[in-house]
Amino acid sequence: MDIQANLHGQVIAFKRRLIRDAASTELPGTPRALGRRMRALVHASEEGSALIEFTMVLPVLLILTTGMLVFGIAMNNYLQLTNAVSVGARKVSLYGHDTGTANTIADPCAVASAAVIAAAPGLNPNNLNFSYSINGLSASTTSCTGSASGLVSGSNVTVTATYPLNLAIFRTVFGQNNAVLTASATELVQ
Repeated sequence: MDIQANLHGQVIAFKRRLIRDAASTELPGTPRALGRRMRALVHASEEGSALIEFTMVLPVLLILTTGMLVFGIAMNNYLQLTNAVSVGARKVSLYGHDTGTANTIADPCAVASAAVIAAAPGLNPNNLNFSYSINGLSASTTSCTGSASGLVSGSNVTVTATYPLNLAIFRTVFGQNNAVLTASATELVQ
């Protein structure tokens, strides 16, 4: 260890001596070329260059890593929403067939919204907005009674849900008002 430190000191002294010798070969009074001066500075001491390179690359790596993480969260929310809407539409289209009774639901919108909320545990249920098309009639609340409640076999049930995508990166929220995930699923009533 002592020998290595001694050799390192000798190498630095040798580099300095080379720089001095290169400077003394110039004619007195002539300015030293910029390239020669830069080479002399660079070769004089290369210690710490890895640290400087690391500090230059680190912000770029952090931004890329953070972007990938946020994109992954957004993709996860979208996949949960599309799967949950599909489950909700399927639940309404098959309602009553698992018990062998007729397909009569007092409130199919409530059944669909409950199925969507149960199938998407990672999404905030208060931020979900629903719209339905049952027997050709539209509804946009979590409860629809009356003419939409009588499901007709062979008709379509469409469940649509929207979820706001709030991308918060380092306490800065991007796309708070304009980024909305939307998923829709249509099933045939059995």
